Amino acid sequence: MSKPQLLIDTDPGVDDALAILMAHAHADVLGLSVAAGNVGLTHTVRNARKLVDLVGASTPIFAGCPSPLVRLPEEDAAFVHGRDGLGDVGFPEPTATVTDEHAALALLRLTRERPGEVTLVALAPLTNLALALKLDPTLPQRVKRLVVMGGAVTGHGNTGRVPAEFNVGFDPEAAHIVFEGFPDFDLVDWELTLRHAFDEAEFDRWLAMGDRRAAFFGRVYQVARETNRQRERHGIIAADALAMAVAIDPAMIVRSERRHVGVELDGRLTRGATVVDWGNRLKLPARANVVMELDHARFGAMVRKALGAQ
Repeated sequence: MSKPQLLIDTDPGVDDALAILMAHAHADVLGLSVAAGNVGLTHTVRNARKLVDLVGASTPIFAGCPSPLVRLPEEDAAFVHGRDGLGDVGFPEPTATVTDEHAALALLRLTRERPGEVTLVALAPLTNLALALKLDPTLPQRVKRLVVMGGAVTGHGNTGRVPAEFNVGFDPEAAHIVFEGFPDFDLVDWELTLRHAFDEAEFDRWLAMGDRRAAFFGRVYQVARETNRQRERHGIIAADALAMAVAIDPAMIVRSERRHVGVELDGRLTRGATVVDWGNRLKLPARANVVMELDHARFGAMVRKALGAQ
């Protein structure tokens, strides 16, 4: 069986780091298109370079948008990921290089070169993908699948605005463009990641069993781990890794519901919220395949392989 062909839009970020390790362990990675999000673009690009060095790959890296499409963000996620996005560990300068091509243009070019073959995995605010879609609205016709890590489908978000999830809340206009522009996509939301957190003691055993990738992740995850404890979030939360698992192996989805998902753009308290039409009241196209449950053991096995802990 051939490996999935992945294009990953990312803002590394600790949870992106684990997802990128998984992608290189289980799939062919055609490129990393990088946006601002968890931290600023200078840091996210540098972190992508560090991860490519770590896995020993020649994966192309494309720098993208340094800010949302319309409004400046109200917050980043440095308090979770560290000021540099990788736990403020202080790694030496990476050796991997960045191409001159803008991320949005790279997304268009690579899907043109491999029509119908590429799975887009959106782990970041959707700025790069929305820009690509505006430049070429035929993009979805060339994409095999789109998997989005974003949203909070019953309003239990993780930002300063109660219902909003970070990726969608960072650039709501971009999320709106993508959600309306793609006729079909898998949505892995924040609430699903909470339900599929790993037991801390078990995860620590994986880290102890693993190779240099596990040692790396154990170091960079410390800030996020402490922040989650302070916020009374239980277990090891691996949001982007969960979306990556769905992208690599869609058969692990146990239950999903196809619904229309909109993005609130104007609400004083709700800007950036994902609004799911659970009852089909609006009679709008149900473009989102909202993942509700997946095979947790299968997910764990994929993470273990990515950490070298088989």
